[in-house]
Amino acid sequence: MKHLILLLSAFLLFAGANAQKTYALLVGVSNYGVTSANLGNTTKDVKDLKKVLVNQGMVVATVTSKFATKAKVMEKMNAINKLAKPSDKVIFYFSGHGDCGKILLYKTEPLYYSEIVETLSKAKADKIFCFIDACLAGSVTGTVYDNLEESSKMMFMMASRANEYSFENNWIGHGYFSQGLLKGLRGMADTDGDRQITLEEIFRYVYNDVTARTDIQHPQLIGSASMYNSVITKW
Repeated sequence: MKHLILLLSAFLLFAGANAQKTYALLVGVSNYGVTSANLGNTTKDVKDLKKVLVNQGMVVATVTSKFATKAKVMEKMNAINKLAKPSDKVIFYFSGHGDCGKILLYKTEPLYYSEIVETLSKAKADKIFCFIDACLAGSVTGTVYDNLEESSKMMFMMASRANEYSFENNWIGHGYFSQGLLKGLRGMADTDGDRQITLEEIFRYVYNDVTARTDIQHPQLIGSASMYNSVITKW
C-alpha cells in the first residue's frame, strides 16, 4: 500500500510538472513621461486583463508605465522564452500608443513588431498569441507579414487597420478593443458553449463589439489560418 501511494504521488508530481501552462506578458503605458502623450485607461486595461487571466490559471507578468521600457519588456519576453515548453502557450498583450510598424513604450521608446516576432518566435511554446491595442496596429503587415503567414504558431490580433486609430473610452474605462477582449475572454465569445474560446471565436466577438461601437476602427487578425481553431483559454 505504501509503495502504491509513493508511485501515485510521483505520478501526480510528474503530471503537474508537465501540465500545459500559458505564460502571459501584459504591457500597458498610461504615463509616457510626456504629459501630452499620456493615456487614461491603458494601465487599467492591463490590471483588469490580469485578473481574468490569473482566474483562468495562467502565469501572468505585467509591466506598466515608467517600468515599460524596451529593455524591461525584452527582458520579460526572454524570461518567458526560457520557461515555456513545447506544450505551453504564450500571450503578449500591449495597450498604449502605436505608430507604423511599432508600439511605443515609456517616453515613446519604440519596440518594433519585427523585434516582437523575432524574440517570441524563439520560445518553444506551441502557440503564441499577440494582442495589440494601439493606433495603426494593422501596420504589423508591413514588416513581418510573410513571416507570420509561414508561421504555424504565432498570430497577431490587432485593434485597428494600418491607417486607423485605436480609441479608448473614458466612460467604459477601457479601449474599445481591450473592452471587447475582456468581455470575450470572460465567456461571451464562447459561441458554441464548450467552455473554451478559440482564436476565431474571440476575434469575431471583438470585431463585432468594436465595430458596433465605432465605425472607424476595425480589428484585424494577422497570421496563418491554421491557428484559427487554436484554443486560447478555458473559462
